[in-house]
Amino acid sequence: MPEARIDKWMWAVRIFKTRTIAAEACKKGRVTINGSLVKAARMIKPGDVIQVRKPPITYSFKVLQPIEKRVGAKLVPEVMENVTTPDQYELLEMSKVSGFVDRARGTGRPTKKDRRSLEGFTTPESMDDFDFDFDFEEK
Repeated sequence: MPEARIDKWMWAVRIFKTRTIAAEACKKGRVTINGSLVKAARMIKPGDVIQVRKPPITYSFKVLQPIEKRVGAKLVPEVMENVTTPDQYELLEMSKVSGFVDRARGTGRPTKKDRRSLEGFTTPESMDDFDFDFDFEEK
């Protein structure tokens, strides 16, 4: 029965851009096979279901062919089957819609909208017609 290393397979079917990133994901515990955490050297066989956690969602792939040589994008459906549940894709859509709303207040640089509201607060229109010539002479 043909087998392949999990990190090489994930790189070959274009789940990850480089094999190093695939191995790193295994090391960080983001990859599971049939529900158990795996190391990068773990051998896979046809029929295994691999879960890859790429926040905010968890992708699921079924191994059809264990390969270690990278294939063109058009050949990927012959090698693996995407069995990710639709509710995971809904999570992805929700996170895209929310955009930067999740940014905690006060962290990072202010957005353009934040900056404009700050400028409106710090430089009110009444400052323009204010007379700064104070008369300090005592009478």
